[in-house]
Amino acid sequence: MFEKSETDLRADICEVGRRIWQRGYVAYNDGNLSIRLDQNVVLATPTGVSKGFLTPDMLVTVDLDGNQLSGHLKMSSEILMHLAMYRERCDVAAVVHTHPPHATGFAVYGEGFDRPTLPEFVVALGGVPLAPYGKPSTPELAESVKPYVKDHDVFLLANHGALALGGDIFQAYYRTETLELSAQITFIARLLGKENVIADEEVPYLKQMRANLGFDYPRECLTFAPGSKTPVQKSAPQAGGNDQIEAMVQRVAERVIRELRG
Repeated sequence: MFEKSETDLRADICEVGRRIWQRGYVAYNDGNLSIRLDQNVVLATPTGVSKGFLTPDMLVTVDLDGNQLSGHLKMSSEILMHLAMYRERCDVAAVVHTHPPHATGFAVYGEGFDRPTLPEFVVALGGVPLAPYGKPSTPELAESVKPYVKDHDVFLLANHGALALGGDIFQAYYRTETLELSAQITFIARLLGKENVIADEEVPYLKQMRANLGFDYPRECLTFAPGSKTPVQKSAPQAGGNDQIEAMVQRVAERVIRELRG
């Protein structure tokens, strides 16, 4: 991970804000984004602003106790959920909260994702639990997620939306993309009348890939050099990730060919 200044991180939040707005993961002033600047300070989006039109000067800083430290706009009341994630997981450097339509549809329906339907889903996300409904903008919302936060990076919030954690803002965003694509594919498969899952004997291989890529739990806490805004993650992914992905793709392709040939 290369060194980034606070200016860079502000630009990153604005970029991810534009992406989630353009993809339809949020509307109007929905959703919120944050990045951990150090062990006790978080950079976050304010309340009442469209994520598609953020500028760096709009962002606010907040400490882990919920006190706004800087910014001419008011912090979002849902920052409480973000702060709870940072307190619970010392390895998390960014949080993305959105309302992606298909994933949120499952949250409204009342179903999380724990079926191994796609290799990418198993490797990148592991599983996505459904947290019980919590009142928005209250500590109740964060409390609903806490039982799952130690061993998951992505959550569905019942009748609300999705929450993704990451080692940086882009990883949290990409996990949101993977969640929404998986939800879309699951929805289409069910419309077609059948939702196949990956064979039981194939799942351990995917879980091992996940472990080799450094996605297992628990993870090392982030550390910050004096004056640095870029965390150092001790639990770097192990080498060989690309080779394993290529091998996995080859195995899946061979299996599909065998099934097509009957």
